Amino acid sequence: MFGKKRNNDTHEKQIDPELITKAFAKAIADGDIVNLKFLFGPFSPARKTSPERFETEKYSYMIAVDDQENDPVFADALRMVGSPEIQKHIETELAANRPAQLPSELVLALGDNAVRLKKYTSAAQAYELLRIRARMQEQTLELADEALDVGDIKKAARGYVIATGLEYDYAAFPEPLPKTPNYQMNALILHGEYPLSPEDCLPLRETSAFLQIALGYILLNNEIAARLEKRSIETRTEFLRELVRMRDPGWDGFLARYREAIKLRHEFAERIRRANAIESGGESDLENEIDKSQGEDPVEMPRALLGRTIDNGTWWQYLKELAYTHPAAILFTTRQLIGGDEIIVPLHNDESPVAKALGLVSE
Repeated sequence: MFGKKRNNDTHEKQIDPELITKAFAKAIADGDIVNLKFLFGPFSPARKTSPERFETEKYSYMIAVDDQENDPVFADALRMVGSPEIQKHIETELAANRPAQLPSELVLALGDNAVRLKKYTSAAQAYELLRIRARMQEQTLELADEALDVGDIKKAARGYVIATGLEYDYAAFPEPLPKTPNYQMNALILHGEYPLSPEDCLPLRETSAFLQIALGYILLNNEIAARLEKRSIETRTEFLRELVRMRDPGWDGFLARYREAIKLRHEFAERIRRANAIESGGESDLENEIDKSQGEDPVEMPRALLGRTIDNGTWWQYLKELAYTHPAAILFTTRQLIGGDEIIVPLHNDESPVAKALGLVSE
């Protein structure tokens, strides 16, 4: 008749303070702005009001393993998080029933670690929170320009990659976000108009003009790339080569496929020459039939460039996939209409210092 008496006793959630400290230190050492924000969030296992716990398997990724605990970067982060001032700040924010105010010291250290780990999106968010992103970007570019002045191409290229990685998109919805690489869309823009003459083909542009386009495309920022226009062609060529290698560790693999595609193009050009000769009576019908049976389908060229087949793939599909796997590859292709089918084909100027520097032409 009467229900069982409900137990109204409440037990406050107990959290190991060491786990909290190590979790925050790991987020800082990893340069992970997402984890740092989550640790301060309403469902954080670090909050007593949250039912979530660090001890569960799903949060094991937030706790440092033994190998990381021996890392000097993690040790520095652990000391920073363990300082009395930071500990008090963290405790206050975790106890408050409002959006947390992140400690600026931790956010700055996290941003620096993110840069070191090439997590530029995370670094951009950290610096933006501190309202120093634009200043950090400009300082990085100034240091990169100084490296160029003394001929340190590798250091300069790394500086420009970091600076462009800190770009922010203030038009993003619903809130501003770091800009992310979109080589696929930019590749379509570069090849948006069909070339009506050799001079219209991107790979055959005059060297200085080609470098300007190529640097803006690889850096994903024409304004920042414009800083390099005062440099010599030799410097910009070396700089582009370093950028390509930095952006694409698999560039050598692409070069092998590119040479195969060039070979196919030469073979196809020879078939066209022979067909024209036959039309003018230069060869027998038997030779023509043999040539047709042995010739390659021109669609093999984009397949060779990409290294795989796209079923019913159009020229722009091959271009987008190529831009995703090897961003610089699309700088040495062009659109071509062959027998009613439009495809992308390999193209470069054998005398171009850029093509030589990037390995497309044997010295």
